[in-house]
Amino acid sequence: MKCLSVSQPFADLIICGKKTIELRNWNTGFRGEFLIHAPLKIRIEDCKRLKIRKKFITGAIVGKATIYDVKKYNSANEIKNDKKFHFASKDFQNKKYGFMLKNAKQFRIPIPYKGRLGFFDVVLPKTNIKNKDIVTEIMDEEYRYQWIGHH
Repeated sequence: MKCLSVSQPFADLIICGKKTIELRNWNTGFRGEFLIHAPLKIRIEDCKRLKIRKKFITGAIVGKATIYDVKKYNSANEIKNDKKFHFASKDFQNKKYGFMLKNAKQFRIPIPYKGRLGFFDVVLPKTNIKNKDIVTEIMDEEYRYQWIGHH
């Protein structure tokens, strides 16, 4: 599965569904579901600017989202108009593309992983559980957690 490293606090904003545009200076033809990796680096100044005070998970895959389109920005003014979707600071002049995101989901248990630049492939280990009843119970528990967590 594809994965993209996004520094904190932005990875957290994505998996919580608040950040729906990820700015980049490069384009991608990739569309679909991908994993979100939070690297070790935390952007302290952005945390202060956005008034976010919390302990962030870093060095791990923290969730997933779907990229459904890429918006090309032709001016800094266009980027500024979308600020409520990307939360970027004034240092966004070199960003020309906005990855449009939806269906973000936070993982209850982050997966420790070392990130890389750009989209990279991640192979998650498959489970060795052979008893289908146990797998069904795990899936039911995850569904209940998601349902309760969103109501």
